[in-house]
Amino acid sequence: MNYEDIEVPVYLINGFLDSGKTSFLNFTMTQDYFQIDEKTLLIVCEEGEEDYDRAILKRHHNTVVEVIEEEEDFKLNTLRALDAKHDPARVIIEFNPLWGVAKLEQMRLPKGWGIMQEIVIVDGETFSVYMNNMKAMFVEIARNAEMILFNRCSEELPLANFRRSIKVFNPACDVQFMGTDGRPVDIFENSLPYDLENDPVEIEDIDYGIFFVDLQDEMDKYIGKTVHFKGQVLKNPQLPAGTFIPARQAMTCCAEDIQYIGYLCRSKEAARLKEKSWVDVTAKIGREYLPMVHREEPVLEALSVKPAAPPATELVYFT
Repeated sequence: MNYEDIEVPVYLINGFLDSGKTSFLNFTMTQDYFQIDEKTLLIVCEEGEEDYDRAILKRHHNTVVEVIEEEEDFKLNTLRALDAKHDPARVIIEFNPLWGVAKLEQMRLPKGWGIMQEIVIVDGETFSVYMNNMKAMFVEIARNAEMILFNRCSEELPLANFRRSIKVFNPACDVQFMGTDGRPVDIFENSLPYDLENDPVEIEDIDYGIFFVDLQDEMDKYIGKTVHFKGQVLKNPQLPAGTFIPARQAMTCCAEDIQYIGYLCRSKEAARLKEKSWVDVTAKIGREYLPMVHREEPVLEALSVKPAAPPATELVYFT
């Protein structure tokens, strides 16, 4: 469903148990910018340590709370019954990720309902544990999110690494950090392992993943810079003439989910380059709208492309 066809916007709030979803909603639903005159239906799919004051929500914010405790009850007929009972103008779902967010995204919803925004709440203190033990599930939760909010963050946590690990599989996502005091945290002061003032900027093999993500997210600071790195030649009949992609393999989720990441590069050598061969690239970074992806992207203008030996480790990481 297109956004313009949505009559009842659905806001999906996701995250593991005790990540702070209820605290986030308790705060958000009392803010002036979030108020509407019509009724809001809040559907809670798991109950943690914090609860909602239903009387206050109903009296002051025209919000009613319904609980769906069992996964088998989260289905079209149940949602239709809630729609008929409350006739909401807006729906918020505090979802249980163990029920499968992909299933929710694909399931049929009541007439007029449509997912308008997906927000994932993450406990910064336990994020590394989940990524080490439940990475595939977290990627499913966060892959289509518009915003991921890390809360309970301290200065000792590798927040820049957290952000990069998100950006590799969801580059368009807005990643925000909140401290243990509830205040926003700025992580951009010293998050890069290379010096952008160098000419060229030297991207070591181990740092390519960081470069790829940061260039996608902070394009403005790279425009006009010259970079030097090693990549593997990718070609495709759909690419414009005289171009190739110097790419690297990255594991975004698990061993079965390895993909190439890289940016379009213009070079007079492009036609002579052999597919999957390794090259040493020095290029100037620009930007332009690329019809193949329907958005502005970084584009490399090669100053030199030379044969190179494969790196010691071909797989790149984002920390």
